[in-house]
Amino acid sequence: MTTSRTAPLYQLKAEFFKTLGHPVRIRVLELLSLREHAVSELLAEIAAPPAHLSQQLAVLRRANLVAARREGSAVHYRLTDPRVVDLLAVARAILSGVLAGQAELLADLRAAGTEGAEGAEGAEGASDAPDADRTPGA
Repeated sequence: MTTSRTAPLYQLKAEFFKTLGHPVRIRVLELLSLREHAVSELLAEIAAPPAHLSQQLAVLRRANLVAARREGSAVHYRLTDPRVVDLLAVARAILSGVLAGQAELLADLRAAGTEGAEGAEGAEGASDAPDADRTPGA
C-alpha cells in the first residue's frame, strides 16, 4: 500500500472551507473584494475588537487568501487571488436559492395550515349538524 505525502484533495478543500467558516473572515473578504483596505478601515466597517480582527486577518494570511503591506504605520490588506470575488458571488447565489426555496416551503406550509384550519372549522360545523337532527321526538 502506498501512502501519499500530501493530504487528499477533499481534505484540503475541507480545510479551505473551514478557513472561510467565520463571519468576520467572510466580511473581510467581502470588503477586500471591493478594494484594498487599511486595518483602520476594516475596523470601522466590522464590529469586532481590534485583537479579534487581527486574529482573523492572521488566519486569512496563513491561508494565503490575503496579503498585507505596510505603508508608514498603517497596514493595508488585499486579496491574493481575484477569484475569491467569484467564490463569494457563487456562495451568495447558492444561499439566495436555498433561502428562496425555504421561503416557498414556508409559504406552502402556511397556506396548508390555513386550509387545514378552515377544514377543521368546517368539520366541526358538520359534526354539529347531525346532533341537531337527533333531537328526541323528531
